[in-house]
Amino acid sequence: MVKVESTTFLDALRTGQPYKDGIVGPERSANFCNVNIGKLGVTLDLSKPEGRTIALRLAEWADVVVENFSPKAMAGWGLDYAALSARNPGLIMLSTCLSGGSGPQASLAGYGTMGAAISGFHELTGWADRPPAGPFLAYTDYVSPKFVAASILAALNHRDRTGQGQHIDLSQAEASLHFLAPALLDYTVNQRQRSRDGNNSEECAPHGVFRCAGEDRWIAIAATNQAEWNALCTVAGHPEWAADSHFAMFQRRYANRAILDQLIEEWTATAGVDELEARLQAAGIPAHRVSTAADLLDDPQLRSRGHWAEIEQGEAGTVTVEMPRFKLSRSAFVPPQPAPTLGQHNDLVLREILGMNDEEIAALAVSGALE
Repeated sequence: MVKVESTTFLDALRTGQPYKDGIVGPERSANFCNVNIGKLGVTLDLSKPEGRTIALRLAEWADVVVENFSPKAMAGWGLDYAALSARNPGLIMLSTCLSGGSGPQASLAGYGTMGAAISGFHELTGWADRPPAGPFLAYTDYVSPKFVAASILAALNHRDRTGQGQHIDLSQAEASLHFLAPALLDYTVNQRQRSRDGNNSEECAPHGVFRCAGEDRWIAIAATNQAEWNALCTVAGHPEWAADSHFAMFQRRYANRAILDQLIEEWTATAGVDELEARLQAAGIPAHRVSTAADLLDDPQLRSRGHWAEIEQGEAGTVTVEMPRFKLSRSAFVPPQPAPTLGQHNDLVLREILGMNDEEIAALAVSGALE
Protein backbone atom coordinates (compact mmCIF):
# COMPACT_ATOMS: atom_id res chain seq x y z
CA MET A 1 0.00 0.00 0.00
CA VAL A 2 1.38 3.39 -1.04
CA LYS A 3 0.32 6.53 0.81
CA VAL A 4 0.64 9.71 -1.24
CA GLU A 5 1.03 12.94 0.72
CA SER A 6 2.79 16.26 0.48
CA THR A 7 5.21 18.26 2.61
CA THR A 8 3.47 21.47 1.51
CA PHE A 9 0.02 20.35 2.73
CA LEU A 10 0.48 17.88 5.55
CA ASP A 11 -1.88 15.05 6.38
CA ALA A 12 -4.07 16.43 9.17
CA LEU A 13 -3.13 13.50 11.41
CA ARG A 14 0.50 14.60 11.35
CA THR A 15 -0.55 17.92 12.87
CA GLY A 16 -2.68 16.54 15.69
CA GLN A 17 -2.01 15.56 19.27
CA PRO A 18 -0.82 13.56 21.08
CA TYR A 19 2.83 13.86 20.10
CA LYS A 20 5.46 11.45 21.38
CA ASP A 21 7.02 12.86 24.57
CA GLY A 22 4.97 16.03 24.06
CA ILE A 23 7.36 17.25 21.35
CA VAL A 24 5.49 18.71 18.37
CA GLY A 25 6.55 17.50 14.93
CA PRO A 26 5.11 15.87 11.79
CA GLU A 27 6.99 12.64 12.49
CA ARG A 28 5.85 12.41 16.14
CA SER A 29 2.06 12.22 15.93
CA ALA A 30 0.86 9.08 17.73
CA ASN A 31 -2.38 9.01 15.71
CA PHE A 32 -0.52 9.10 12.40
CA CYS A 33 1.86 6.36 13.55
CA ASN A 34 -1.05 4.20 14.69
CA VAL A 35 -3.15 4.24 11.53
CA ASN A 36 -0.40 4.20 8.91
CA ILE A 37 1.76 1.25 9.94
CA GLY A 38 2.67 -1.06 7.09
CA LYS A 39 2.39 1.56 4.33
CA LEU A 40 4.96 2.88 1.88
CA GLY A 41 5.08 6.66 1.81
CA VAL A 42 5.75 8.97 -1.12
CA THR A 43 5.55 12.76 -1.32
CA LEU A 44 4.00 14.29 -4.43
CA ASP A 45 2.97 17.87 -5.07
CA LEU A 46 -0.17 17.34 -7.15
CA SER A 47 -0.34 21.03 -8.02
CA LYS A 48 2.60 20.39 -10.38
CA PRO A 49 2.07 18.54 -13.67
CA GLU A 50 5.08 16.31 -12.94
CA GLY A 51 3.51 15.23 -9.65
CA ARG A 52 0.20 14.44 -11.38
CA THR A 53 2.05 12.39 -14.00
CA ILE A 54 3.53 10.19 -11.26
CA ALA A 55 0.09 9.83 -9.66
CA LEU A 56 -1.31 8.63 -13.00
CA ARG A 57 1.49 6.08 -13.33
CA LEU A 58 0.80 4.82 -9.81
CA ALA A 59 -2.88 4.43 -10.75
CA GLU A 60 -1.85 2.29 -13.72
CA TRP A 61 -0.01 0.00 -11.29
CA ALA A 62 -2.61 -0.03 -8.51
CA ASP A 63 -5.56 -2.33 -7.90
CA VAL A 64 -7.36 0.26 -5.74
CA VAL A 65 -7.15 4.04 -5.36
CA VAL A 66 -8.72 5.61 -2.25
CA GLU A 67 -9.20 9.37 -1.84
CA ASN A 68 -11.27 11.54 0.49
CA PHE A 69 -11.08 15.01 -0.97
CA SER A 70 -14.20 17.01 -1.80
CA PRO A 71 -15.54 15.92 -5.23
CA LYS A 72 -13.96 18.78 -7.19
CA ALA A 73 -10.37 18.16 -6.06
CA MET A 74 -9.47 15.05 -8.02
CA ALA A 75 -11.29 16.30 -11.12
CA GLY A 76 -9.40 19.58 -10.86
CA TRP A 77 -6.12 17.68 -10.94
CA GLY A 78 -7.24 15.49 -13.82
CA LEU A 79 -7.16 12.47 -11.50
CA ASP A 80 -10.85 11.59 -11.31
CA TYR A 81 -12.18 8.12 -12.10
CA ALA A 82 -12.69 8.88 -15.78
CA ALA A 83 -9.03 9.81 -16.16
CA LEU A 84 -7.66 6.95 -14.07
CA SER A 85 -9.88 4.22 -15.51
CA ALA A 86 -8.93 5.28 -19.04
CA ARG A 87 -5.40 4.18 -18.16
CA ASN A 88 -6.39 1.21 -15.97
CA PRO A 89 -9.87 -0.18 -16.86
CA GLY A 90 -9.71 -2.72 -14.01
CA LEU A 91 -9.07 -0.06 -11.39
CA ILE A 92 -11.25 0.18 -8.29
CA MET A 93 -11.47 3.78 -7.13
CA LEU A 94 -13.11 4.71 -3.86
CA SER A 95 -14.02 8.32 -3.14
CA THR A 96 -15.31 9.12 0.33
CA CYS A 97 -16.22 12.57 1.59
CA LEU A 98 -18.64 14.07 4.04
CA SER A 99 -21.87 13.83 2.03
CA GLY A 100 -20.88 11.87 -1.09
CA GLY A 101 -20.09 12.97 -4.61
CA SER A 102 -23.56 14.09 -5.71
CA GLY A 103 -26.45 16.14 -4.38
CA PRO A 104 -26.77 19.73 -3.11
CA GLN A 105 -24.29 19.23 -0.23
CA ALA A 106 -21.65 17.33 -2.20
CA SER A 107 -19.26 20.28 -2.25
CA LEU A 108 -19.51 20.84 1.51
CA ALA A 109 -16.04 20.03 2.84
CA GLY A 110 -15.60 19.26 6.50
CA TYR A 111 -14.52 16.91 9.24
CA GLY A 112 -16.08 14.01 11.10
CA THR A 113 -17.35 16.31 13.85
CA MET A 114 -19.55 17.94 11.21
CA GLY A 115 -20.47 14.51 9.88
CA ALA A 116 -21.74 13.48 13.31
CA ALA A 117 -23.88 16.62 13.48
CA ILE A 118 -25.21 16.12 9.95
CA SER A 119 -26.09 12.50 10.73
CA GLY A 120 -28.05 13.39 13.88
CA PHE A 121 -25.73 12.02 16.54
CA HIS A 122 -25.42 15.34 18.35
CA GLU A 123 -29.19 15.48 18.84
CA LEU A 124 -29.10 12.10 20.58
CA THR A 125 -25.91 12.43 22.63
CA GLY A 126 -26.01 14.43 25.83
CA TRP A 127 -28.62 15.49 28.38
CA ALA A 128 -32.07 16.95 27.79
CA ASP A 129 -31.37 20.07 29.87
CA ARG A 130 -28.05 20.85 28.19
CA PRO A 131 -26.81 21.69 24.68
CA PRO A 132 -25.93 18.77 22.37
CA ALA A 133 -22.71 17.09 23.41
CA GLY A 134 -22.04 14.89 20.40
CA PRO A 135 -19.96 11.70 20.40
CA PHE A 136 -16.24 11.98 21.05
CA LEU A 137 -14.19 13.60 18.28
CA ALA A 138 -14.79 12.94 14.56
CA TYR A 139 -17.27 10.08 14.90
CA THR A 140 -17.95 9.47 11.19
CA ASP A 141 -14.19 9.16 10.56
CA TYR A 142 -14.18 6.07 12.77
CA VAL A 143 -17.38 4.53 11.38
CA SER A 144 -17.04 4.98 7.62
CA PRO A 145 -13.77 3.01 7.17
CA LYS A 146 -15.65 -0.20 7.98
CA PHE A 147 -17.89 0.46 4.99
CA VAL A 148 -14.90 1.51 2.90
CA ALA A 149 -13.23 -1.87 3.49
CA ALA A 150 -16.41 -3.86 2.81
CA SER A 151 -17.24 -1.98 -0.39
CA ILE A 152 -13.69 -2.36 -1.74
CA LEU A 153 -13.78 -6.11 -1.09
CA ALA A 154 -17.14 -6.33 -2.89
CA ALA A 155 -15.76 -4.40 -5.86
CA LEU A 156 -12.66 -6.60 -6.04
CA ASN A 157 -14.87 -9.68 -5.96
CA HIS A 158 -16.91 -8.23 -8.82
CA ARG A 159 -13.74 -7.52 -10.80
CA ASP A 160 -12.47 -11.07 -10.24
CA ARG A 161 -15.71 -12.37 -11.76
CA THR A 162 -16.17 -9.83 -14.58
CA GLY A 163 -12.84 -8.11 -15.15
CA GLN A 164 -14.55 -4.75 -14.64
CA GLY A 165 -13.29 -1.97 -12.41
CA GLN A 166 -15.64 0.56 -10.87
CA HIS A 167 -15.96 3.79 -8.92
CA ILE A 168 -17.32 3.65 -5.37
CA ASP A 169 -18.89 6.88 -4.09
CA LEU A 170 -19.23 6.59 -0.30
CA SER A 171 -20.88 9.24 1.87
CA GLN A 172 -19.48 9.21 5.40
CA ALA A 173 -22.67 10.75 6.78
CA GLU A 174 -24.86 8.11 5.14
CA ALA A 175 -22.61 5.28 6.31
CA SER A 176 -23.00 6.49 9.88
CA LEU A 177 -26.80 6.69 9.75
CA HIS A 178 -26.81 2.90 9.98
CA PHE A 179 -26.02 3.25 13.68
CA LEU A 180 -29.10 5.41 14.29
CA ALA A 181 -31.48 2.85 12.77
CA PRO A 182 -33.65 2.46 15.94
CA ALA A 183 -34.26 6.22 16.15
CA LEU A 184 -34.97 6.51 12.42
CA LEU A 185 -37.35 3.55 12.45
CA ASP A 186 -39.10 4.83 15.57
CA TYR A 187 -39.85 8.08 13.77
CA THR A 188 -40.84 6.33 10.54
CA VAL A 189 -43.18 3.85 12.23
CA ASN A 190 -44.38 5.74 15.31
CA GLN A 191 -43.73 9.40 14.40
CA ARG A 192 -41.80 9.65 17.67
CA GLN A 193 -38.74 11.88 17.50
CA ARG A 194 -36.04 10.91 19.95
CA SER A 195 -33.73 13.39 21.59
CA ARG A 196 -30.84 13.28 24.02
CA ASP A 197 -31.65 11.71 27.36
CA GLY A 198 -28.35 11.20 29.12
CA ASN A 199 -27.59 7.57 29.95
CA ASN A 200 -31.23 6.56 30.35
CA SER A 201 -32.50 3.44 28.61
CA GLU A 202 -36.12 2.46 28.06
CA GLU A 203 -35.11 -1.19 28.45
CA CYS A 204 -32.84 -1.15 31.54
CA ALA A 205 -32.96 0.35 35.02
CA PRO A 206 -30.55 1.14 36.44
CA HIS A 207 -28.56 2.07 33.36
CA GLY A 208 -25.79 4.58 33.87
CA VAL A 209 -22.27 5.54 34.81
CA PHE A 210 -21.54 5.97 38.50
CA ARG A 211 -18.72 7.65 40.38
CA CYS A 212 -16.22 5.44 42.24
CA ALA A 213 -13.58 6.20 44.84
CA GLY A 214 -10.49 7.91 43.44
CA GLU A 215 -9.93 10.73 40.99
CA ASP A 216 -12.26 10.65 37.98
CA ARG A 217 -13.04 6.94 38.29
CA TRP A 218 -16.40 5.65 37.10
CA ILE A 219 -18.22 2.38 36.48
CA ALA A 220 -21.02 1.59 34.02
CA ILE A 221 -23.81 -0.61 35.43
CA ALA A 222 -26.98 -1.95 33.83
CA ALA A 223 -29.70 -4.26 35.07
CA THR A 224 -31.41 -5.82 32.07
CA ASN A 225 -33.83 -8.06 33.99
CA GLN A 226 -35.25 -8.73 37.44
CA ALA A 227 -32.61 -11.33 38.35
CA GLU A 228 -29.78 -8.88 37.66
CA TRP A 229 -31.54 -6.21 39.70
CA ASN A 230 -31.90 -8.55 42.66
CA ALA A 231 -28.24 -9.56 42.37
CA LEU A 232 -27.21 -5.89 42.29
CA CYS A 233 -29.11 -5.22 45.53
CA THR A 234 -27.27 -8.13 47.16
CA VAL A 235 -23.82 -7.07 45.98
CA ALA A 236 -24.48 -3.50 47.11
CA GLY A 237 -25.44 -4.74 50.56
CA HIS A 238 -28.89 -3.19 50.25
CA PRO A 239 -31.44 -6.03 50.01
CA GLU A 240 -34.09 -3.52 51.07
CA TRP A 241 -33.89 -1.91 47.62
CA ALA A 242 -35.37 -5.06 46.06
CA ALA A 243 -38.35 -4.89 48.41
CA ASP A 244 -38.90 -1.14 48.03
CA SER A 245 -42.12 -0.48 46.12
CA HIS A 246 -40.36 2.31 44.20
CA PHE A 247 -37.94 -0.19 42.66
CA ALA A 248 -39.64 -3.60 42.83
CA MET A 249 -40.47 -3.81 39.10
CA PHE A 250 -38.76 -2.39 36.05
CA GLN A 251 -41.49 0.16 35.30
CA ARG A 252 -41.20 1.54 38.84
CA ARG A 253 -37.40 1.59 38.71
CA TYR A 254 -37.51 3.45 35.41
CA ALA A 255 -40.03 5.97 36.71
CA ASN A 256 -37.88 6.57 39.81
CA ARG A 257 -34.50 6.29 38.09
CA ALA A 258 -33.20 9.63 39.39
CA ILE A 259 -33.65 8.50 42.99
CA LEU A 260 -32.26 5.06 42.19
CA ASP A 261 -29.16 6.46 40.48
CA GLN A 262 -28.44 8.64 43.51
CA LEU A 263 -28.65 5.64 45.87
CA ILE A 264 -26.35 3.54 43.66
CA GLU A 265 -23.77 6.30 43.39
CA GLU A 266 -23.75 6.79 47.17
CA TRP A 267 -22.67 3.13 47.30
CA THR A 268 -20.20 3.07 44.39
CA ALA A 269 -18.50 6.29 45.51
CA THR A 270 -17.13 4.50 48.57
CA ALA A 271 -15.40 1.66 46.67
CA GLY A 272 -12.57 1.33 44.19
CA VAL A 273 -13.42 0.58 40.57
CA ASP A 274 -11.35 -2.64 40.53
CA GLU A 275 -13.30 -4.11 43.45
CA LEU A 276 -16.69 -3.02 42.11
CA GLU A 277 -16.03 -4.38 38.62
CA ALA A 278 -14.91 -7.76 39.94
CA ARG A 279 -17.81 -8.17 42.38
CA LEU A 280 -20.51 -7.09 39.94
CA GLN A 281 -19.23 -9.22 37.08
CA ALA A 282 -18.89 -12.24 39.39
CA ALA A 283 -22.58 -11.84 40.24
CA GLY A 284 -23.56 -11.80 36.55
CA ILE A 285 -24.39 -8.09 36.44
CA PRO A 286 -23.42 -6.17 33.28
CA ALA A 287 -20.76 -3.78 34.57
CA HIS A 288 -17.39 -2.44 33.54
CA ARG A 289 -15.14 0.42 34.50
CA VAL A 290 -15.02 3.47 32.29
CA SER A 291 -11.56 2.67 30.96
CA THR A 292 -8.82 5.23 30.84
CA ALA A 293 -5.95 5.02 28.33
CA ALA A 294 -3.82 3.47 31.08
CA ASP A 295 -6.53 0.87 31.76
CA LEU A 296 -6.61 -0.12 28.10
CA LEU A 297 -2.86 -0.47 27.81
CA ASP A 298 -2.85 -2.76 30.86
CA ASP A 299 -6.03 -4.65 29.94
CA PRO A 300 -5.24 -8.39 30.24
CA GLN A 301 -7.69 -9.33 27.48
CA LEU A 302 -6.14 -6.94 24.96
CA ARG A 303 -2.66 -7.96 26.03
CA SER A 304 -3.41 -11.67 25.65
CA ARG A 305 -4.68 -11.15 22.10
CA GLY A 306 -1.64 -9.14 21.08
CA HIS A 307 -3.67 -6.00 20.46
CA TRP A 308 -0.78 -3.74 21.41
CA ALA A 309 2.71 -3.74 19.93
CA GLU A 310 5.74 -1.54 20.32
CA ILE A 311 7.49 -0.46 17.15
CA GLU A 312 10.48 1.77 16.42
CA GLN A 313 9.08 4.83 14.71
CA GLY A 314 12.09 6.77 13.48
CA GLU A 315 12.38 10.16 15.14
CA ALA A 316 9.59 9.33 17.59
CA GLY A 317 11.46 6.29 18.95
CA THR A 318 9.46 3.48 20.53
CA VAL A 319 5.71 3.93 19.98
CA THR A 320 2.83 1.72 21.11
CA VAL A 321 0.37 0.97 18.29
CA GLU A 322 -2.66 -1.23 17.66
CA MET A 323 -2.51 -4.50 15.77
CA PRO A 324 -5.38 -6.10 13.76
CA ARG A 325 -8.61 -6.81 15.62
CA PHE A 326 -8.95 -10.20 13.97
CA LYS A 327 -6.92 -13.39 13.84
CA LEU A 328 -6.89 -15.59 10.74
CA SER A 329 -6.46 -19.30 11.39
CA ARG A 330 -4.76 -19.94 8.04
CA SER A 331 -2.65 -16.79 7.71
CA ALA A 332 0.25 -16.11 10.01
CA PHE A 333 0.42 -12.50 11.16
CA VAL A 334 3.56 -10.65 10.09
CA PRO A 335 4.31 -7.56 12.21
CA PRO A 336 4.15 -4.55 9.90
CA GLN A 337 6.80 -1.94 9.33
CA PRO A 338 6.27 1.43 11.06
CA ALA A 339 4.35 4.29 9.50
CA PRO A 340 6.31 6.08 6.80
CA THR A 341 8.16 9.31 7.40
CA LEU A 342 7.61 12.04 4.83
CA GLY A 343 8.98 10.84 1.50
CA GLN A 344 10.65 7.83 3.09
CA HIS A 345 9.93 5.49 0.18
CA ASN A 346 10.16 7.90 -2.72
CA ASP A 347 13.19 6.15 -4.20
CA LEU A 348 11.81 2.65 -3.64
CA VAL A 349 8.43 3.42 -5.23
CA LEU A 350 9.84 5.36 -8.16
CA ARG A 351 12.51 2.76 -8.96
CA GLU A 352 10.96 -0.59 -8.05
CA ILE A 353 7.27 0.06 -8.76
CA LEU A 354 7.46 2.59 -11.59
CA GLY A 355 10.85 1.54 -13.04
CA MET A 356 12.32 5.04 -13.18
CA ASN A 357 16.04 5.69 -13.59
CA ASP A 358 18.41 8.16 -11.92
CA GLU A 359 17.92 10.87 -14.55
CA GLU A 360 14.11 10.69 -14.36
CA ILE A 361 14.10 10.82 -10.57
CA ALA A 362 16.55 13.73 -10.54
CA ALA A 363 14.36 15.66 -12.99
CA LEU A 364 11.36 15.09 -10.73
CA ALA A 365 13.26 16.36 -7.72
CA VAL A 366 14.39 19.47 -9.60
CA SER A 367 10.80 20.20 -10.67
CA GLY A 368 9.66 20.24 -7.04
CA ALA A 369 7.15 17.46 -7.66
CA LEU A 370 8.53 15.32 -4.81
CA GLU A 371 7.51 17.78 -2.09
